[in-house]
Amino acid sequence: MHLTLRQLTLFEAVARHLSYTRAAEELHLSQPAVSMQVRQLEDAAGLPLLERMGKQLFLTDAGKEMYAHARRIARELETLDEAMASLKGVRRGHLRLSVATTAKSFATRILAAFSRRYEGITYSLDVTNRKMLLEQLAHNEADLAIMGQPPEGAGLVSQPFMENPLVVIAAPDHPLVGEAAPIPLERVAEEVFVVRERDSGTRMAMERFFAEHGLQLKTGIETTSNTTIKHAVEAGLGLGVVSLHTLRLELMAGTVEVLEVEGFPIIRHWHLVQRADKRLPPIAQAFASFLTSPEGLELGHSHLPREEDLGGAAPSD
Repeated sequence: MHLTLRQLTLFEAVARHLSYTRAAEELHLSQPAVSMQVRQLEDAAGLPLLERMGKQLFLTDAGKEMYAHARRIARELETLDEAMASLKGVRRGHLRLSVATTAKSFATRILAAFSRRYEGITYSLDVTNRKMLLEQLAHNEADLAIMGQPPEGAGLVSQPFMENPLVVIAAPDHPLVGEAAPIPLERVAEEVFVVRERDSGTRMAMERFFAEHGLQLKTGIETTSNTTIKHAVEAGLGLGVVSLHTLRLELMAGTVEVLEVEGFPIIRHWHLVQRADKRLPPIAQAFASFLTSPEGLELGHSHLPREEDLGGAAPSD
């Protein structure tokens, strides 16, 4: 079977997207050029790799086998490129960083400081939810990810680098704002909460915390956005549990209040995550070192609200 790396690269993109159009856009090629290369690959294989039913594209059994091998070859080529880059040192390269939505507030500040050290380096930054972070790592679409605790047994290695306190927030005119602290957890459990989606690390931590105390979490609005949670809480649609790292501007503006609730804050940690089998390029290694350095941690902590904005709800050191 005679095939080329170019054909495999184009087929991998088509198979991943199940779309000639999206593959062509990703590779900056015309759709006819991509289609022609895939047809040539099918001719070389002697089997159809893709089939169309209606408007939808599907992989045949041969296509699934070809796609699996194309993915492995793509990973080997990336490893080769990273190995060559490592011999040249941190003078060039591209860092692919993905960040949980709750971490973007401090991660962008750290990346900005890091980029000033390595002006010749290029970056791609994706801010997304936990489910997409795990998919990107699984497909080798990110060198590093900043997120909460990753799942075990997913072929990942992680390093905790900073605390992530989760606190309860309410609208300034909510009745609980005036109650004596600490507010009993049983009293808070009577309220409706605006929550993140079920795959969210914050949502899972909330549900686990309430279940451990024998309480049921009452959920109202469900959203994939922390900003929406804060706006909904401000509008009086319920309480919320969010990372303290996301609240500095709201607390300074007085649009929400942090409640001093029994058992809160829930202390989680931010983790720097990568594939266990991935050899990090030099620029990713340098960023990992910077993130966990005293300077990087100071930048991360600098985005936390001030003591005077928190009242009695500040997390203990």
